[in-house]
Amino acid sequence: MPDIPIPATALRSGENGGYDGTTYYGRPSLKHAPFENWVVGGYVFIAGLAGAAQLLSTLADLGGGERAQGLVRRGRFLSLLAPVIGAPLLIYDLHTPKRFYNMLRIFRRTSPMSIGTWLLMGFSLFSFLTAGLQAVLDLAGPRRGGWLRRTARATQMPAAIAGAGLSTYTAALLSATSTPLWAAAPKALAVRFGSSSVASGAAALSLVGRRSRQHGLARDLDKLASLALAIEFGATLASERSYRAKGISAAKDAAPVLRSVAQAGTVAPLGLHALSLLLGRRDSAVADLASLAILAGSLCLRVGVMEAGDESARRPQDSFRFAKPANLPGR
Repeated sequence: MPDIPIPATALRSGENGGYDGTTYYGRPSLKHAPFENWVVGGYVFIAGLAGAAQLLSTLADLGGGERAQGLVRRGRFLSLLAPVIGAPLLIYDLHTPKRFYNMLRIFRRTSPMSIGTWLLMGFSLFSFLTAGLQAVLDLAGPRRGGWLRRTARATQMPAAIAGAGLSTYTAALLSATSTPLWAAAPKALAVRFGSSSVASGAAALSLVGRRSRQHGLARDLDKLASLALAIEFGATLASERSYRAKGISAAKDAAPVLRSVAQAGTVAPLGLHALSLLLGRRDSAVADLASLAILAGSLCLRVGVMEAGDESARRPQDSFRFAKPANLPGR
């Protein structure tokens, strides 16, 4: 059998005999995900916000008493963002609507996409029921709505459970791929997405709550958002350490603007919330600015992770370093 010529770019060694990242004719070793990153990133952001809003409103309804009923009402309506806006974004990115409803024919517990599809459907169903009951309750008035309130409390429980899953399942979906940056730190990515979802849900509820002059509840939500941001910041540092250890160079090079906005949306609100707590009700504009920064940072976190993941797939040096066993030389 005749020898097959190998292009000169195919076999090169870097320092200490390690692989330097070149491939046949410089082609990527992986195919990056075919997502429209702003569309899918927008869906992930909206789904996380809506799921967290439903979860927070349910917890407030269970333990907040009459004082929290305004928050409960707003959370139930905010949860509709996922089915009304998020689901169409997801279907649009699939390009063919039947791809979405074909996934409803089966449930596969080993598939994050299958689990996520059913989470979205369950969340949408029970959130619509809860929000619809809340709308009827608003029309009927509190004195006539005893059974409506009890029914809404029953339907909000499965909605809250599905909402918690909706806030984090997208991290599992991305981590299950061969894209190096998404698969390099799956647990940290889940914590980043989950804590960012709680922060964005709390920020949205706080922002609307201040418009209704419920400043006490808004301050409580701001404290919760700050705690969630601190957790997200710690998970981000853990992700960065993992990327450095596994040689994912795209983590620091890709989407610099998105990464900067996401970082600002994590760090800046902590200072703004501290300032707002010192000022009290005298300057709600500072708290509003913090909430808006959280929402912008949460969106840019999702889109930035999508962009950086694509860039890591385009870089053979990232994929080969990530796939290489840790005990081989040059790791």
